[in-house]
Amino acid sequence: MTLNRRQFIGTTAAMAAVLSAPMVKAQGTPRVVVVGGGAGGATAARYLAKDSKGAIDVTLIEPTRKYYTCFFSNLYLGGFKEIEDIGHTYGGLAAGGVNVVHDWAVGVDRDAKTVALAGGGSVPYDKLILSPGIDFVEGAVEGWGLSAQNAMPHAYKAGSQSELLKAQLMAMPEGGTFAMVAPPNPFRCPPGPYERVSMVAHFLKQNNPTAKIIVADPKPKFSKMSLFQEGWANHYEGMVDWIGEDFGGGNVSVDPGAMTVTIDGEETKVDVCNVIPAMKAGRIADLAGVTDGNWAPVNAADMSTKADADIYVLGDASSQGDMPKSGFSANSQAKVCANAVRGALTGSKVFPAKFSNTCWSLIAPDDGVKVGATYEATPEKIAKVDGFISKTGESADLRKATYEESEGWYTGITTDMLG
Repeated sequence: MTLNRRQFIGTTAAMAAVLSAPMVKAQGTPRVVVVGGGAGGATAARYLAKDSKGAIDVTLIEPTRKYYTCFFSNLYLGGFKEIEDIGHTYGGLAAGGVNVVHDWAVGVDRDAKTVALAGGGSVPYDKLILSPGIDFVEGAVEGWGLSAQNAMPHAYKAGSQSELLKAQLMAMPEGGTFAMVAPPNPFRCPPGPYERVSMVAHFLKQNNPTAKIIVADPKPKFSKMSLFQEGWANHYEGMVDWIGEDFGGGNVSVDPGAMTVTIDGEETKVDVCNVIPAMKAGRIADLAGVTDGNWAPVNAADMSTKADADIYVLGDASSQGDMPKSGFSANSQAKVCANAVRGALTGSKVFPAKFSNTCWSLIAPDDGVKVGATYEATPEKIAKVDGFISKTGESADLRKATYEESEGWYTGITTDMLG
């Protein structure tokens, strides 16, 4: 599969044209509130405003004024991007007819159909779309909590945490040790921690070549494992020590004050520790009462929740079936949801749900790999139809082309999300 910016935008533009349909207006203008301005929420808001042509009043509630993409944030750590390269404003959405409110959503009254704001007041809705991303499970790593995130950053919500981890990486002493505590399944961006290991290794190879990387992982295997391990052997021989479940990688505690990591009883002094804890749906999903355990179960056909037919959950926060938690997945789910919501509110045609995902990872300069699949909605879940993955031993030309493909995708998806 190849994809570039023109093809990505062209595909979505063609879909939008097909979806245009006569409006069936109910009493007053129907109101959709979207909470969370990431890959899922921004896409849903943009498509609802664009395709309804004023027939739906769309409000996006997002606390930050600039969105830093989690995808490609590892490339910032590796020195391939600047932080501003992954930062985007919401001006395009506002220009496209979305009412952008910079505030925290702190509650949902499902009976009154309102969303409460931290700044006071509330916003009414007919349909509510939640795309809050992830929060962390407190106590998931012994010794670590959010109060320790400045000493041992997670950097799994891009922005200031990414900058902090990069600063710590740059300040490592010669021959120092970088440790990562990897998360258990399921979590945002399954190849993400291992692309991060690759990017940290690249940075250290250039700037601190005798430094070491330790990865404590509670899982016996991970996404693109053979591809990453091949890349680490080819580009960073002897630098990366991955400790999986079989060797006690899940039996971990940390001491942020002493800067130590204890793996299966063996304590190691480290210079930088990147703790990526277990994850759960962003808190507003919990407050809305649509979660079951750590995630929000949804209906695959339209992303509506099992708990409330007028509330939808997109992306990382949803429990939907086979799709990985990724920006591409959230963008794909948002288009299905926007089509369904618009149909429910205006009577426009609703097309059968189809989903797709591709996750690219950079291992070293011009050495990119990918994994992807297509999906369909079944009564039980979003189900995988077919898939593909890069192979070990691929030519340098193919790996370079794969990386260049990811660059085109990044430009395409950020434009598709934010206008």
